[in-house]
Amino acid sequence: MSETVFKGVEIVGTSDQSFNHAIEAAVARARQTLRELSWFVVEEMRGGLQKGRLEYQVTLRVFFKLESDDSAGPGATLV
Repeated sequence: MSETVFKGVEIVGTSDQSFNHAIEAAVARARQTLRELSWFVVEEMRGGLQKGRLEYQVTLRVFFKLESDDSAGPGATLV
């Protein structure tokens, strides 16, 4: 029987362009360090002012599949 387990972590993306761009930047950065990224949930959207300019901030929870013990290889540490 095959079970799949996912883990979620919270990240915050920022952009001076749009909420969409903040989401894309956050997911792109998460892809650089998290393997098996599967989906995300937008938890919060807010804005800020940086030197008089708008800054879009998005809190995301991204989910990735945990590797099984046998696929991680000998001595591997799972996140």
